[in-house]
Amino acid sequence: MTEGTIYFTDGAAYDRLMAPWSRAAGKEFLDWLAAPPGLRWLDVGCGTGAFTELVLEQCRPRDLSAVDPAEDQIAHARTKPAAKGVNFRLAEAQKLPFADDEFDVAAMALVITFVSDPAQAVAEMKRVVKPGGMLGTYVWDFLGKGNTQQPLREAVEARGIAVQPTPGHVHSRLENLRTIFTAAGLEAVSVRPIEIDISYPNFDEYWTAQTGFANTVVQHMRKMTEAQIEELKAHLRGHLPRDKSGRIVYKAWSNAAKGRVPG
Repeated sequence: MTEGTIYFTDGAAYDRLMAPWSRAAGKEFLDWLAAPPGLRWLDVGCGTGAFTELVLEQCRPRDLSAVDPAEDQIAHARTKPAAKGVNFRLAEAQKLPFADDEFDVAAMALVITFVSDPAQAVAEMKRVVKPGGMLGTYVWDFLGKGNTQQPLREAVEARGIAVQPTPGHVHSRLENLRTIFTAAGLEAVSVRPIEIDISYPNFDEYWTAQTGFANTVVQHMRKMTEAQIEELKAHLRGHLPRDKSGRIVYKAWSNAAKGRVPG
């Protein structure tokens, strides 16, 4: 296993870690896009389909296609009730299997930091969206410490194990998203942050969700002894923010960008 790589090989674990928060940020993102109903949509990097389902519910598209390069993620997405209304395909963001001008909207949810060539991915999204159509993306602000695993990351680092950002995390910054969208030749480019609350009813649910997926933080935790893991858990139990009812609650935020295809 390569250190610093995120492995999208367990759809159920990924859903536990990310789906509720993808949807929470996605609702605000879709409100911001303000696309009318009845359009043709493409979800690029759909993963387990959490955002795909949200598009169906909130935007009422005429039809919806969704692509992802991870077979296990697509397989999990196809098990969901909404799957019958979606054309799921296995494909890379940088090489979309669609004709020019095929869609009205293309969106990339929590993906651009994991794409090897974000500029090419946005160029491909632009290619398959018709003139006057819209492109959009949102992604956790990793470098701004806004990602959903930031408390776990900081607690691991407090144990003396550095969790370095991946090279793609630079694309999570607002100014870099703006640059990518502007360089692609999109018009009316706009960016904004989206803040949400991350919450868990108790520590056990927090721990299960946050550590059950082979992301970069969990990979670094594998360097720790059992005693260090217990120290980590004790630290988190004592330091995670809680509301008056005792729920674990803290802030996370993503950065979003949108633009229109000229024409």
